[in-house]
Amino acid sequence: MLRLAIGCVMALVVGVGTSVTHAGAAPAPPSLRLTRVSDLGGVTAMAARPGSRTFYVVEQRGVVRSIRGGELAATPVVDLTDQVTDAGNEQGLLGITFSPDGSLLYVDYTDTDGDTKVDQLAMRGRNADASSRRTILTVDQPQPNHNGGQLAFGPDGYLYIGLGDGGSEGDTGPGHAPGGNGQSLETLLGKILRIAPNTGPTGAPYTVPADNPFVGRTDALPEIWSFGLRNPWRFSFDRATGDLWIGDVGQNAWEEIDHVAATSGRDAGKGLNFGWKRLEGTHEYEGDPPPGAVAPVYEISHDTGACAVTGGFVYRGRKAPSLVGLYVFSDTCDSTIRLLTPGGDGDVAMRDTGVRSAAVSTFGEANDGTLFVASLSDGIFRLDAA
Repeated sequence: MLRLAIGCVMALVVGVGTSVTHAGAAPAPPSLRLTRVSDLGGVTAMAARPGSRTFYVVEQRGVVRSIRGGELAATPVVDLTDQVTDAGNEQGLLGITFSPDGSLLYVDYTDTDGDTKVDQLAMRGRNADASSRRTILTVDQPQPNHNGGQLAFGPDGYLYIGLGDGGSEGDTGPGHAPGGNGQSLETLLGKILRIAPNTGPTGAPYTVPADNPFVGRTDALPEIWSFGLRNPWRFSFDRATGDLWIGDVGQNAWEEIDHVAATSGRDAGKGLNFGWKRLEGTHEYEGDPPPGAVAPVYEISHDTGACAVTGGFVYRGRKAPSLVGLYVFSDTCDSTIRLLTPGGDGDVAMRDTGVRSAAVSTFGEANDGTLFVASLSDGIFRLDAA
């Protein structure tokens, strides 16, 4: 079973300068039910292709598949099993997204050497052209856990990539910088990156946007957008506001949700430090809190049965009107569907819907705002009003 953000050894991220709300009294949750869409198991990521009614899902073993009209296509969109390390634990095919015009598919996976690769493929009809596959980014992974894997194009049209701190435990050991990779600006590990992929078949695979926060510094890598993360397994942008929401998997005590408001619909998270490994959630882990560290808007204690947060989306669909404007997320261990209601002062209120799945691994957002949730063992479900 996948243990990505998913084992008790992942760290949750932080939201921006807001106070933390713990589980407690909250308004009654909206009525919600999960409608099964597919029995497909082992799903680690999902994405909609712009301009298409087809929905795309990723099997950890290395296969991308499509769902259209509620039917799972028999022919894979692309089969990368010969490129992907044997699926298991926190490795495998972990992320998927499409270019804003829908012409290119991007996948994030652990290759056969155990390192992270982000590849670009051209779409031909509803499937990808395997012969067009081009690697645009490779990141050495010192250990086999905390690979991250999230891919998303932001409101600004740039590609954002989530990377864990390199694995092991406590952000220490071979391949970890003094003080941890999360706090080091000289490694891509423990970060969210922001790049501009080259959409052509030749030339540099990507360029770095000139307004990235660390461009021009000799002590930092220019691709870095946000840092101080343990394993930002799933993050998303609110399609209505551009706000950034991060589910960062915690170490062994706290899971964390971060919320960063956008400026004029963009720039959410720019240059921010979310605290790991000085902090786990709002709690000191090793060393003093770094100056300016952003606090999570919500954290969950492992005493509740949670162990690995699964970040989701702010609901903007029509299937469940009572969810509109609420952030939907879960946890792999307790698999409870939870809601966060943003408050005007930056606080949030948590609501437990009472709806549970099993081994929740990821959420997906369709072009119309409909949300889907994947269980590693039970398949794919749509969130509907009860």
